[in-house]
Formats: sequence, structure tokens, C-alpha cells
Amino acid sequence: MVMKLGAQSPVVIFSRSTCCISHSIETLIRNFGANPIVYELDKLQNGKELEKALVELGCQQSVPIVFIGNELVGGSNEIMSLNIRGKLKQLLIRANAIWGYWITLSTWILADKKKSSGVYLRKIYMLEI
Repeated sequence: MVMKLGAQSPVVIFSRSTCCISHSIETLIRNFGANPIVYELDKLQNGKELEKALVELGCQQSVPIVFIGNELVGGSNEIMSLNIRGKLKQLLIRANAIWGYWITLSTWILADKKKSSGVYLRKIYMLEI
């Protein structure tokens, strides 16, 4: 049942309504532009069953528990580690939770400024936003 819920969206977070760490992880993921489904275990009728099923999957009893791209990523430590290493955004992009955008800028520069030969080179910059 948990795996089925984890596959309902590119990002699924199991949390508790009173957990500030869960709120922080949700905010971090939303700041990338993702729109996760959040299941607050303490507000669901079957919350205890879901919690037990998550533990059976190998999760700790603490929340949050995050699925990205139909895969169990883990808790707050794993999400923060991915973010610090610059890998969380790529994971969200691969899961189609967010889009990666690139801007191409170009300028023309004089090939030889000393001789004023009139030959220009194009310099291209690729910026990820």
C-alpha cells in the first residue's frame, strides 16, 4: 500500500502535522518548484498502518519519509545530504517533479583587438537556472 501511495506523484512525503523537520523538508522541496503530495500520518485514519508498513520497508519510525520518482529516498538526513551535494535538484528533474532550464547568452567579441581586423568571434555562455 505504501509503495502505491509513493507512486502517486513524482514526490511523496510521509510526515506528521506537528513535525518541524517534515515541514522544513517539504519547504525545501517546494522551493525547487516541486509540488509533493504530503500524507500527515497523525491525521489519517490508517496512519498507524502506513507507519508500520514504512517501518517494514526499512524506514525509521521518525518522519519525514520521502519518495522521489517512485523510489524511497529516505528521511531528512538523506534529503539534506542530497541537497548539500547538489544532487537533489537533479533527482527532482529526473523524476519529472521539476523542469531544468537553461539560458543561452552569446556575445560577439573582436578576434584580435590590437589589429582591428574586423573578424569577430561568438562567445556562448550556458547558464542553468
